Amino acid sequence: MPKITFDKDTRAKLVAGLSHYLRDELDLEVKGFDAEFLLDFVTERLGPYWYNQGLHDAQALYREKLEAISEAVYDIEQPVKPL
Repeated sequence: MPKITFDKDTRAKLVAGLSHYLRDELDLEVKGFDAEFLLDFVTERLGPYWYNQGLHDAQALYREKLEAISEAVYDIEQPVKPL
């Protein structure tokens, strides 16, 4: 599995969001490198669970859509008369 990474702007937004959440909900001041390290931990340890669930959801949707396409193709099949 490829490593989960974020571009610089997204990473900054995630760190800020994590810091705000911890401050507002848990009265914890976690900023700077500490917030980045916490984001890295969450990304590395928990991220794969969300990533894998997303893949499973996409596979289920793909199977569902493929089945619908197969049915649609069958529906437009022309009747064959004996020769």
